[in-house]
Amino acid sequence: MLEVNQVSKLYQNERGVRNIDFSMARGEIVGFLGPNGAGKTTTMRMITGYVNPTKGSIKIDGLSMTDHPRQVRRKIGYLPETPPLYPEMTISSYLKFVADLRDVPVREQKTRIGEVIEKLGLQGREKQIIRSLSKGYKQRIGLAQAILHKPDLLIMDEPTSGLDPKQIIEIRQLIRELGENHTVLLSTHILPEVNAICNRVLIINQGRIVLDDHPDNIGNSMSEKFEVKLEVRGPKKDVIRELRSLSAVEKVRELEGADQVDSATTRLHVIGQSRDDIREALFFRLAEKGYPILEMNKASLSLEDVFLKLTTNESSVAVQDDESAANDTDADESDETEVKGNA
Repeated sequence: MLEVNQVSKLYQNERGVRNIDFSMARGEIVGFLGPNGAGKTTTMRMITGYVNPTKGSIKIDGLSMTDHPRQVRRKIGYLPETPPLYPEMTISSYLKFVADLRDVPVREQKTRIGEVIEKLGLQGREKQIIRSLSKGYKQRIGLAQAILHKPDLLIMDEPTSGLDPKQIIEIRQLIRELGENHTVLLSTHILPEVNAICNRVLIINQGRIVLDDHPDNIGNSMSEKFEVKLEVRGPKKDVIRELRSLSAVEKVRELEGADQVDSATTRLHVIGQSRDDIREALFFRLAEKGYPILEMNKASLSLEDVFLKLTTNESSVAVQDDESAANDTDADESDETEVKGNA
């Protein structure tokens, strides 16, 4: 559905995005993460056609944004962080205005508008002035304008920013439902939102993609050692001594803040020498000594841990792009003058 091939946006101050390269299949919901100034908004503006890349190509459903801009834009729905609303208009008049802009056939407009009003829970509010609505409802109208023309690709920038918890839950559910019929690229700073909604994660740092994986795989792929959390019945000192005697085990430490179930139960964090699975070795050693394992869970890095690791370690960027210079600066979201001769 979406193909971003070696796309760069360069500016006179050398800031921008470099060699962005990823694709999205139809029906995917992809979380697009990165610190402020990493290049998220610049990338989304290039995908939507608001900004032209310095080099590289962007294709939607096989059509090039450069060669067929009007056709490609018809396939895209875009919800920026601040929805593009006219506060003096009513919901129905605004959606009619958007339908005209999006070239929705006149004979289909009433049906389309009715569908999005129902999908986004706006029934009974069609005649309300937009300025009188809460931020949650304004966000719903922003989503309505983004999907009114039935786009194949839906791009959303911070769709739950500034909403209260109830509104966040409602918008997340709407995004899940939209993912059934649309390909969704979702930019957010709320990392739990990615776990709750997305089936894939892209992380951008200093203008380069530094991670592209499924949320469930990220913690395991980034872990340098195999780690396990245990609850064991047995004398603490003896259990720890037996575990430390295993050649596959590097460290054993008591879990911080762990409440002991009773004096004979110990909660431990065990770290292996490598990424090899150590659970069998732990099981057989403790079973041999008569110390039953009450609970054993594989420990992995959280998405928050991975995000911080990738966006604070400059060396991780160099691994992704051998052409990067050591003194590259952060990406800039502002529209500056392009490098002459590279457009």
